[in-house]
Amino acid sequence: MRAMKEYKVVIYREGLISSLMFGEAKTDPKNFTEFLNEHAGDGWRVITIEREVRRAMLVKHREAFLVVLERDVRE
Repeated sequence: MRAMKEYKVVIYREGLISSLMFGEAKTDPKNFTEFLNEHAGDGWRVITIEREVRRAMLVKHREAFLVVLERDVRE
């Protein structure tokens, strides 16, 4: 059996409502941790994370994270 890798790219961002209510919404570390742990429970490992500020509704800004995940797949 040879081990292969599988990759997945996901985007994490807080809800739009918090951006509209509080202006520029920052990422809640607790929510982001839960998000990462959900994927880790399925065998995914974080390879890299890229932070960006995204525009919402042409006025407000909110953080988003592009997360690249990897896991082993048996062939």
